[in-house]
Amino acid sequence: MEQEARLGYLIDHLLNENPNADEQIMQGKTDTIEEKTALFRGLCNIRQPEPVSEQFLKVQDAFLTQWNNERHLTSLHELEVVQPHLYLWQGDITSLAVDAIVNAANSELLGCTQANHDCIDNIIHTRAGVQLRLNCDELTKAQGRKEPMGKAKITKAYNLPSKYVIHTVGPFIGERGVSPLKEHLLASSYSSCLALADAYQLGTIAFCCISTGEFNFPNGRAAEIAIQTVKEYMRNTGSKLHVIFNVFKDKDLQIYKSLLARKE
Repeated sequence: MEQEARLGYLIDHLLNENPNADEQIMQGKTDTIEEKTALFRGLCNIRQPEPVSEQFLKVQDAFLTQWNNERHLTSLHELEVVQPHLYLWQGDITSLAVDAIVNAANSELLGCTQANHDCIDNIIHTRAGVQLRLNCDELTKAQGRKEPMGKAKITKAYNLPSKYVIHTVGPFIGERGVSPLKEHLLASSYSSCLALADAYQLGTIAFCCISTGEFNFPNGRAAEIAIQTVKEYMRNTGSKLHVIFNVFKDKDLQIYKSLLARKE
């Protein structure tokens, strides 16, 4: 089955589950393969964590495998060490072929449910496939409550080039601004992810800029906490993890470059 045929099958299946959702997402503009891909993505974003057929998963996985592999995938050996075991890389975290990438999740742990939103939670779930939301739903149901801030959960990465996704809920910064508690919770998110990666005997982990997007944590202070927490964890545990600080915005790239250029 060709890629466009796969896409047509997936869209038809998802619309059978949720009739008229295409009008809500695309207002009928589905002439090009790019528009059809956007519709598919939006339909997956709003889909509830309900069982799906093996045939759907087979076609979806084939589509996502090709879609994910159409871009350059970056592995650790392509990156330069900026400090012992620490790396800095700018780009789409879903294109990293490493052991684990970190997702800045929400407390529901189900991924972003806003169609085609540009947050990292959305794109990770989109490119991983619907299995990721189903897996996360199992985790939250098993623990009987929403995911607390500062903790971490690990799942398979399904159709992503990484092996695992580590999900963590960072602190949200509201009108009262940053507090010592919020700083502690952000540091806890980083250390929880590192501990989980070591528990699974992983070799590489790529961090996004946790809490700095939709959760409003100031970029500079968040980067300071991220680097300090990782270094302290490595010193205290003797961990041999290779840690990638993944940034997307130029602003964050300059912040991390400046901080990582400082001598101990």
